[in-house]
Amino acid sequence: MKLQGKRIYLAMLERADCKKLWNDFEYDFNCPAEEFNIGHSDEKADGWFDEIQKLQGNQNVRLGIFLNDGTVIGDVALQNIDRVNRKCSVGIGIAKIENRSKGYGSEAVSLMLDYGFRFLGMERITANTLEINIGAQKSIKNCGFTLEGRERKAVYLNGNKYDRLCYAILKEEFFKEGI
Repeated sequence: MKLQGKRIYLAMLERADCKKLWNDFEYDFNCPAEEFNIGHSDEKADGWFDEIQKLQGNQNVRLGIFLNDGTVIGDVALQNIDRVNRKCSVGIGIAKIENRSKGYGSEAVSLMLDYGFRFLGMERITANTLEINIGAQKSIKNCGFTLEGRERKAVYLNGNKYDRLCYAILKEEFFKEGI
């Protein structure tokens, strides 16, 4: 499967892609989105790949984000797919800081929204981010999501409490916007 965008494409992740993303990941101390972890091994990257394969197509659809020259820079996923209620969530990660805030994430999310609504029959897709992650908020809004709520002090991260912002987009909103 390959979903082609303007500057990127989405495709299945191979084990080597997962290792590259794992080893390329740069922690953003100015805008943390997850716990700071050091000492992760290639074996952990193999475990991540195995987990992706186990959940792929059933609970999740996770694809790599590739520049048009074939360089893998991140991953994007439709997660917690609920086929009965036709909803899921979207999550994204870009490994290197230099590739963040360049619009690659918005393009990848937009491609996944189209896939989720058009081919998986989803009616609602959610996205969550921390209040301090301004880049993710911009990306989510660029894709047409609406802020639906705020979970106050819901996430404890690196010694601080942060609000979780909860966004969603409906199928009719996505296709109306023509994103």
